[in-house]
Amino acid sequence: MTIAKPIVLAEDNPRDAELALAAMEEEHISDKVVLCHDGAEVLDYLYCRGHFKTRLKGNPAVVFLDLKMPKVNGLEVLRTIKADTNLRAIPVVMLTSSREERDLAESYTLGANAYVVKPVEFQQFLSAVKELGVFWGVINEPPPERACSHQ
Repeated sequence: MTIAKPIVLAEDNPRDAELALAAMEEEHISDKVVLCHDGAEVLDYLYCRGHFKTRLKGNPAVVFLDLKMPKVNGLEVLRTIKADTNLRAIPVVMLTSSREERDLAESYTLGANAYVVKPVEFQQFLSAVKELGVFWGVINEPPPERACSHQ
């Protein structure tokens, strides 16, 4: 499988991050995953700043975004992405353990493209992440490229 654009995975839980990367490794797409440990790091990546200031310009194929993260929570990151004309076309998939109806409703209100509750069972989690990675990173046609114009 070939994937041209990176996948941003925002996950502060080391175990979930490791499992997600392992699932995507099975599909040979883990080398395109940019792991961010908190919401601030996601924004640094998207705005080409901090330790991402020298990254290749351009938006990712998709952002997999956890809701409850340190520094900047997932809903704030989503709000920022969808409010920015250079970023709003990026597909954002909320990948969370929250089954709270208000989190689900607010995610869609803010412009999330999908809301996926992380399965608790190990094999189901691996399967879900693998399918998400393949669909959003390989099968789905990402929006046309816009250069990273933020500094």
